[in-house]
Amino acid sequence: MRRLGRFLCARRGRGRADITDILSWAWLALGVVLMFGPVLWLVLSSFKTEAALQQFPPSLLPHGAKTVQVQGFDAKLPLFRVPRPDGVVATLALVRRLGLQAQLVDPAHPDGGLTRLPMTAIRPVEETRFAWENYTEPLRRFNFARYLANSVFVTVTATLITLAINAMCAFALSKYRFRGRTGIFVFILSTLMIPITVVLVPAFLVVTDLGLVNSLWGVILPPAATPTGVFLLRQYMLTIPDELIDAARMDHASEWRVFWRIVLPLSAPALAVLAIFSVVWRWNDFLWPLIVLNRQSVFTLQLGLASFQGELQTQWHYLLAMTVITLLPVTLVFAFLQRFITTGIASSGMK
Repeated sequence: MRRLGRFLCARRGRGRADITDILSWAWLALGVVLMFGPVLWLVLSSFKTEAALQQFPPSLLPHGAKTVQVQGFDAKLPLFRVPRPDGVVATLALVRRLGLQAQLVDPAHPDGGLTRLPMTAIRPVEETRFAWENYTEPLRRFNFARYLANSVFVTVTATLITLAINAMCAFALSKYRFRGRTGIFVFILSTLMIPITVVLVPAFLVVTDLGLVNSLWGVILPPAATPTGVFLLRQYMLTIPDELIDAARMDHASEWRVFWRIVLPLSAPALAVLAIFSVVWRWNDFLWPLIVLNRQSVFTLQLGLASFQGELQTQWHYLLAMTVITLLPVTLVFAFLQRFITTGIASSGMK
């Protein structure tokens, strides 16, 4: 905290801010607004009701109609501002609406009778209110907990399998000497030039023959090995001294023990980078699960979000709330592993 405080209070000028300090802080503030402004707007909008999302001009904070309990009525009534002929603005409660006419009552004197005014002459009384039901209703009505559990299972399992397969392939290509090693590595990298749409049909036919349609394993296994992961890990493992591995072999360590106890711990920064990439890829994947899965019980979170979009109506308040939930796991993974990104990418040779 002290180091952060010294950084924030640092000045180029003596005793007062220099023009370069002002320009630097202005540039940093602009960057923060551009990066986190849309995220803040998304989070606050996820707490708005469906009616509040359609208001124009839009507001930053979520607002809702202010209600009051009136004697003689079971439910709370919304409050409206009603201008009177003498210029005084009164606050009345809306009892019912008949067409374009509103029937209102004075909350302090409910026995005084109803006041009838056109809806265009009154304005609702609003207050800052967070619509927590945007988060609770989808979990209760749309089986969103099942979609979340499916996405967590797919992401965690696929990431572990991806790390294992890519790490073993990278270890063989970086530490073993055999004929055709460079050709195999170039062939693996050349698959990056093949668009994903080209292999969708063959991959689906293989998954169908294996009986993995409508199975989460059909989503996990086909994209398990990635050329990007092999390249990243191979380039990093090349920096591990061969003498260290030769010394372990002289101590009669098996190849599996060398890989598991020496190479993997030393490759932790590159593995963390690949883990972040894999989590983002699998968590946000939509096209491949859409092709393989057609039963709602095995839908992932991204397919569940698509269920809120219909041909005639889109439930934006639910969609925004569930989008915020989908951002949380990726944000947490990045927050815990982000310190490895610079080290892993710098040591692996990626640009």
